[in-house]
Amino acid sequence: MRIVLDTDAVVAAMRSPTAGSAALVRAARRGEVVLTATVPLAIEYEAVCSRAEHVAAAGFSPGDLTVFLDALVGLLEPADVWFLWRPQLRDPGDELVLQAAVNGQTEAIVGFNRRDFGVAPARFGITFMTPGEALRRLI
Repeated sequence: MRIVLDTDAVVAAMRSPTAGSAALVRAARRGEVVLTATVPLAIEYEAVCSRAEHVAAAGFSPGDLTVFLDALVGLLEPADVWFLWRPQLRDPGDELVLQAAVNGQTEAIVGFNRRDFGVAPARFGITFMTPGEALRRLI
């Protein structure tokens, strides 16, 4: 299954290594799922994960954060942006996620804020799933 993680799912994976988001990252390490992202989305992952409140909640040192981000980026399959589909959503950060999903030809966007994406993913044949829903699909 090819997916794009919403930034909130990446933060959840960082802050809670036993949660569903972290399980999806581990599944990507095992080759059970393909994580796709564009360069701008990967930069957003880094910017948001680097916020002091997330680093503190994860109990990370600056070195731990670097290891986490490097490992995550190493798992990402790059999606080249051939078409800009904006505007589809209200939040530019969510637009980055949708753009990566469409251009990366993914099956799903995985995150927690289904309402933020509305029906936009479905217009492109993409499903929105929570991390738990994505994990159940892998079984």
